[in-house]
Amino acid sequence: MNARKGFNNIITSILSQGITLALGVVIPRLVLVNLGSEANGLLSSIGEVLVYVALLEAGVGAASMQALYGPIGREDHDAINGILAATDRFYKRTGRMYLAIVMLLTFVFPLTIETTLPRSTVMWVMLLSGLPGAIRYFFQGKYTILLNTEGKGYILTSMTTVINILTSLSKIALLLAGFDVVALQVMYLFFNLVQMAFILWYIRRHYPWLDLKVQPNTAAISQSKNALVHQVSTLIFNNTDTLVLTYFCGLSAVSVYGVYTMLLGVIAGIIGAFGGFRFVLGQAFHNDRKRYVKLMDVYELYNMTLTFCLYCIANLFILPFLTLYTDGVADISYVDAYLPYLFIAVKLLGNGRTSSNMTIDFAGHFKQTQYRSLLESAINIVVSLVCVWRFGIYGVLMGTIAALLYRTNDMILYANRKILHRNPWITYRRWLLNLALFVAVTAAGKWLFSFVALDSYLRIIGWAVVCCIVVIPFFFGVVSLCEREVFRFACELLRPYWGKLREKLRLRHV
Repeated sequence: MNARKGFNNIITSILSQGITLALGVVIPRLVLVNLGSEANGLLSSIGEVLVYVALLEAGVGAASMQALYGPIGREDHDAINGILAATDRFYKRTGRMYLAIVMLLTFVFPLTIETTLPRSTVMWVMLLSGLPGAIRYFFQGKYTILLNTEGKGYILTSMTTVINILTSLSKIALLLAGFDVVALQVMYLFFNLVQMAFILWYIRRHYPWLDLKVQPNTAAISQSKNALVHQVSTLIFNNTDTLVLTYFCGLSAVSVYGVYTMLLGVIAGIIGAFGGFRFVLGQAFHNDRKRYVKLMDVYELYNMTLTFCLYCIANLFILPFLTLYTDGVADISYVDAYLPYLFIAVKLLGNGRTSSNMTIDFAGHFKQTQYRSLLESAINIVVSLVCVWRFGIYGVLMGTIAALLYRTNDMILYANRKILHRNPWITYRRWLLNLALFVAVTAAGKWLFSFVALDSYLRIIGWAVVCCIVVIPFFFGVVSLCEREVFRFACELLRPYWGKLREKLRLRHV
């Protein structure tokens, strides 16, 4: 059952990312051409501001998920009700504070930035962008945690995909009809209300035993304040860059940053789809530690390999794609020979700590590692602020890379030594192997494609497909040969499902 849920999570997430890529790439292009880089930068900047406001959540989501893994694995409904009742009480209090801050920012934020856009436009975009967050706190936050922890993230992903399609098509129609950025956010709010209604309906139908009026188990989420520190760290290296650029380089620079983030973020989403088995790992950690180590080795090796090979391919095609994508946008240049390497370095370093970070979360070591997260935050902020004056967008990326170099290594060392009680060289060896493959394939690819004219979307997509067919098996083949024990265990995990698939295919042909 858990395996089926995991595969459902992965399949729906990959489909969602494919649709998001198709529609998500179109909308920023239309915004850039029809409304300009400042409007595109405004949407990115406000989005990052609201991410920081979401810190009011104070780590309750992470602590609640960690507390739920055990009870859900045991199907202990009473314990689940107690944890979710405590989560619900906190989220409702947080929702009131969140709404108050959004109202305050609606009037204050337009006064703090330099832009040629009307102040009233900035105010309406801030308000309409912030209201969905309040809705999530009041109505659906605790249910989202329950579904993800139980392994039913595919339900949320499927619904989100449908909502994204409807929202994107509506935004495209509005942009082509000449509507402004405020109309886009009205549509965004409307479909968030639709999504909320669906989640409430699904929970009431499939969880009749759920009761949030029981005595709240506040002790179960007592580590929320410690988990908050880790959330702050995550938010800083994901979001500080945009805010620093907003105030030091302007909204047009934010737009450049946002376009690169959007394109490379699609790949991050595809890789993140394989986190659909996270709930399996979480339950195994609490119930069978020996099996957990084997499962984590499989996840770490192949997640890391997928990350390196996909970003390697992206690095070969991103600049030709951007040249076509931003054609006709004259207010700022988007094509830069060095930016892809900096952005990809951030992605590789961030992914390099995924398995170690998950282990720390499962172990509940939020308090033990919180000062390390604070140091990561300090490094990011200080280096970004120092470097942005001289290097602009390069400077803020340098800040993120510096913080990640410290914290990624720290997480690898801590998770392996303190929790798994093994040599961290296991993880570093996988890093070095994939990095060597990345460098070799990038060098060969850059040379080979220097003889090819990548001057149309069709050619870029065609060659990218060819590249995937060659590069992905090459990466996975090499790492599997070098990690034969992990490969054999992965085959054991997949063997029953391959057998079922072969049997189904045989019956169809009979």
